[in-house]
Amino acid sequence: MSRIGRSIITVPAGVTVEVQGEDILVKGPKGELTVALPAGFNLKQEDAQLSVVQEIENRETNARYGLLRTLVANAVTGVHTGFEKKLEMNGVGFRVEKKGEGLVFSLGFSHKIDFVPQPGITLSVEGNIISVTGIDKQLVGQTAAQIRELKKPEPYKGKGIRYIDERVRRKAGKAAAKGA
Repeated sequence: MSRIGRSIITVPAGVTVEVQGEDILVKGPKGELTVALPAGFNLKQEDAQLSVVQEIENRETNARYGLLRTLVANAVTGVHTGFEKKLEMNGVGFRVEKKGEGLVFSLGFSHKIDFVPQPGITLSVEGNIISVTGIDKQLVGQTAAQIRELKKPEPYKGKGIRYIDERVRRKAGKAAAKGA
């Protein structure tokens, strides 16, 4: 039995969770999300505490138990506070500017790159820091990964787009080989 699946989800004030057929609908001040409820599971809610109940115990439900609990917990957190990922852009001449809902990147290529986010994602720019915010954790992470993919950080000078907390391992380059 999963330790993560057994842990209780605390539902903050202003957030409602209800089961509608094969979906779990989570509504809050920032919006609403749905999570698919697989067969063999149910939700039990007492006051402000929510728990995932495994009705059928077999290999498949055991594998999904912790995942379902985490998906519901992420939905509750998303509609209450939201999620944010920050990226940093390093490089001479690298620029980004907000244009409508999307961003326009100048990353040293012969052309500019237009990036339009999926619905539900908000992008903002402050200097060389790009903020990706939204209520769906998976969508926020996917959008941040797509932005990082435009120009990954290179190991010699560290130029490119990286997450704020990411550490890029630097290489010495040719100059180190001559001195040996």
